[in-house]
Amino acid sequence: MTEKFGRLALHMWTIDTTPLATALDAAKQSGFDAVELRRTDFKRCFDAGMSNAQVLDLIKKAGIPVGVLGVEYGWLFATGDESQRLFKVFRESCENAVALGCNTLMSAPGQVEGPIKDAIQYLKEAGDIAAEYKLKLAIEFNSQHDVLNSLAVLTELIEGANKPNCGYLIDAYHFTRSGAGGRGFENVPAGQIFCFQYSDLSPNPVTGVRRPTDRLPPGKGVVKWREMLGLLAEKGYTGYLSYEAPNPEQWARSPYDVAREGVELTKTLLRDAVPSYSA
Repeated sequence: MTEKFGRLALHMWTIDTTPLATALDAAKQSGFDAVELRRTDFKRCFDAGMSNAQVLDLIKKAGIPVGVLGVEYGWLFATGDESQRLFKVFRESCENAVALGCNTLMSAPGQVEGPIKDAIQYLKEAGDIAAEYKLKLAIEFNSQHDVLNSLAVLTELIEGANKPNCGYLIDAYHFTRSGAGGRGFENVPAGQIFCFQYSDLSPNPVTGVRRPTDRLPPGKGVVKWREMLGLLAEKGYTGYLSYEAPNPEQWARSPYDVAREGVELTKTLLRDAVPSYSA
């Protein structure tokens, strides 16, 4: 597929309660160019008795590319035996990405916390492992995390690790909620933006929840889409725009309707923000 601005991927958290095979079909039938899979999607299949090879086969047979593959979170701050376990799983995810023809991994901080100086060392290690497989690793900050919760801290982390294959994941929800919405990522080097996730933000978001599931379809909240998407296009970004809008109200609907609505709303915003955009 030609790498051009505006390629869409469906993040599986958006239709979280849907079995993987159906979720993949919903993404394909609704017009998404690819999907973003999570380690959770694999683990649920494992829990159902499937082997890793069977999960890969299921995904390949769905006939839709995997644009981004999420690793199990927590490795940026975990220590001891848990750190060793997570890095073993990280390597397994690298192998799965290669098997699926996916060149981009992503990770958020997860529910663990610790000093950024330690996270820098762990990111160096992860970057080296990913490089063995010729993969890029995009790191996301979570506006509700106690440590990795802003663009400034994310920049400290990525610049500290100084690995060419480790870059930024820009999430419209978290950037906006942290105060860096709109053109707030103007100083992020274009070549280091590896992934973009998006959903809208309510004027009154939930508080006290580290993994908020109050995200809205694009155009239904307060995100400055014209500024954000316009800047992304100006920077020459050609990676996937990954629609990640977890919300129990969405999960109660048909996954096909949710996915179709996501494509339609996103394309409307893209046409408004980028006059040269063509689906």
